[in-house]
This record gives sequence, C-alpha cells and structure tokens, in this order.
Amino acid sequence: MSFSASKNLKNILEEGSYTGETINKIKALVDAPPNIKTPEYLGDWAIKSAKKADYKCTVLKHKELKKQGFDAVLSVGKGSVNKPVVIITEYTPKTTKKVDIALVGKGITFDSGGLSIKPSTNLHYMKSDMGGAAVVLGVVELVAKLRLNINIVGIVCSAENAVDAESYRPGDVINSYSGKTIEIIDTDAEGRLVLADGLSYAVKNIKPEYLIDLATLTGSVVRTLGYEAAGMFTHNQDMASTMSDIGYKVHERVWQLPMFEEYKTDLHSDIADIRNFSGKPLAGATNAAQFLESFTEEHKNWMHLDIAGVSFGSSPYAKMKSASGYGIQLITEFIKKKASK
Repeated sequence: MSFSASKNLKNILEEGSYTGETINKIKALVDAPPNIKTPEYLGDWAIKSAKKADYKCTVLKHKELKKQGFDAVLSVGKGSVNKPVVIITEYTPKTTKKVDIALVGKGITFDSGGLSIKPSTNLHYMKSDMGGAAVVLGVVELVAKLRLNINIVGIVCSAENAVDAESYRPGDVINSYSGKTIEIIDTDAEGRLVLADGLSYAVKNIKPEYLIDLATLTGSVVRTLGYEAAGMFTHNQDMASTMSDIGYKVHERVWQLPMFEEYKTDLHSDIADIRNFSGKPLAGATNAAQFLESFTEEHKNWMHLDIAGVSFGSSPYAKMKSASGYGIQLITEFIKKKASK
C-alpha cells in the first residue's frame, strides 16, 4: 500500500513539475520581444521542443505554404520581411492512426493592425498576439512529457501583420486553404484569417475527433468578460460543460457565448464567399467565432476559445503587463479526460 502511494506521489510531483516548467516556458515565449520572436523563431522553438520531448514537428515555410495553398496565412504575412510559417506538431503514441484531438493556435508574432493600423497606445503589447499559438506549442510538449495515451496534433499558423507596400488591403478578396474566397473589410481582423487556414487543414487532412482552436482574437471578448474568463464558442454542449467544469477546477475559467444563426448575416459579402469583419461595434467575438465556424465543415466537436482577455495582462509578478500562462492546464486537463476513457 505504501509502495503504491509513494509511486503515486512521485507521479503527481513529476506532473506538477512538468506543468510548471511548460507554463513558464510559454510565458517567456509570449513576453519575448517581436524583433526576436518572429514566425520562424516559433518554428525553431517547436523543433527544439520536439527533439527534447520526443514528438514530431514539421515547419512549413513560404514555398511550401504557397504550394499547399495556405493563401490566407500568406496574405496576412505579405507586408512583413519575416515570412509566415505553419508549424505542425504531432504526438501519436497509440497504434491507431486516428487523431483524437487537434489544436489550432493563432500565432501573430506582432500585430500592427496592417493597413487598418492600430492606435499607438498599447501597440508594444501586440507582441502577445501569439498567445493561442503558445498554448498549442506548450500543451503538445507537456502531453508528450506526461506520455499520455492519446494522439494529438497541434497546428500553429504564424505570421507578422506589418505595414508595407506589399501589405494586403481592405477591399481585397483573397483565397484560403478551404477554397473559399474572403473579402477583407479590416486588415486588423487577421487572426481569424490564419486560423481559417489552420482549421481547414485540420478538417481536411487530420480529421480529428475533437477540434479546438485558441486565439487572442477580439477586443470584443474583453469588453464582454473582462480579464476573468475566456469566451467559449461551440455547438457541442457536452464539450462546453466539460471545459467549463475544468476551467473552474484549475482557475482558468471559460464562459459560453452565443452562436445564434441571426448573427451570420453580418458576414455576408457581395463579392466573396464571406467577409472577415462585420464592421459593426456589436457581437464582435461571436462574429469572429462564426467566421471560423465556416471553415470547420460543420465539425461536430469543434470549440473556439477567445483568450484575448486572459492570456496577457496585469500581474503581481511583473511591473508591466505580462503573460499569464492561461490555457496550459485547461487544455491538458481536457486531454487527460479524453485519454483516460
């Protein structure tokens, strides 16, 4: 009896240590300055992590993204000297080929807003716009270290949204990985564009049982929930209640927001399949979620988490705003629940 207890205690301590280590690593990543933390830097981070924790990592660079048709990712990254990348991390210990969970993360390493440029007040904090990507990278590393019996894939779509002669414009119509055309209303609604390609890639090529994306996506979600919870969007109530319970348990709370059909007219375009922004000051987080939904091919177990208010902010440990590490425990606990079944 004492033997099993001491073994159990050792596992708990080991898990706690790995979790703390990963949270600190992703906080450092989110806080890193944008001249160092380019899309390619995120790719290198993932390659090193994969070697150390023993999982697979593929970084698709500019030529490959063109060849495969990641048109929305390429459009967002057009104005930057730091070219976009898509990072695919895979931890698949099970003998079955089926992927249980795919995670998709927004990896905008700096967001100027593009030609729809942001005001200068908090612009220096836009280095944190890859908070969703950091969670995806961290969770895959942690799950690999914990050796959980589950097949997971992480997809990070990373670009720098900069201003240049080559930048994409409001009014442009661009293509996407899904084949759908997108009318650009606002170049500062860029996160949903890179996620659209990531979600399409996951649905078409990976066909996961569960599909979860995380992104510092909208100011709207912060106006709705403040800095206390992430906005949760899904049509799957089982997933919603599981995620909500876990959120309260690990103090990384989520709050479900509506996805009413009526909101969808806000994304109607006269010249493309969909537009990237409603242009209205209302229901912004929901509009962003419904934009993403149209790239999921009605996946039954899809969830979008808008972590804009919880990923980065004031903290007792820093003099300026800094990364919170939000999402690592939330998503890892969700994965553990699915692994134990």
